[in-house]
Amino acid sequence: MVSSFDDLLAANRRYAVSAPRSFDGYAHAGVAVVTCMDSRLQPLEMIGLHLGEAKILRTPGGHVTADALAGCVLAVQLLRVNRILVVAHTRCAMANDDDTLRRQIAEASGLDTAGLEFGGDPDQLGRLRSDVDLLASHPLIQGRADVGGFRYDVESGLLEQLC
Repeated sequence: MVSSFDDLLAANRRYAVSAPRSFDGYAHAGVAVVTCMDSRLQPLEMIGLHLGEAKILRTPGGHVTADALAGCVLAVQLLRVNRILVVAHTRCAMANDDDTLRRQIAEASGLDTAGLEFGGDPDQLGRLRSDVDLLASHPLIQGRADVGGFRYDVESGLLEQLC
């Protein structure tokens, strides 16, 4: 059977020959990163870490969704995380409101997305602060992990702490 995934499966077979093994699943640097799904971001590399040192949670816009919150709680409670970075970035499509995102999708596809909530927010800094506050004040995280809000500049590669 020919599949549109054949190239990826072939790459995986090459990777499997030397893939790291015997990891225990803990975040050995004690770090979790909540960041955007944008392919310009390489979360481990941007903070100088390697495989096995951090937990990475990716969502549209790097927002702390219900799934990201659950991941952070698990990371703090079970996986030795004591620092959480919430990382937004410049030139993010999610720095638009949902109506703008719906319109862009409709223009590109001709399809209606009225039933979907994307979580877009033009107040990127306000949303970042809100997400940091949500994590920092959560009873299963508060006092167990430091939480910071950051912005990654996709042009310069620099990360700046904003809150």
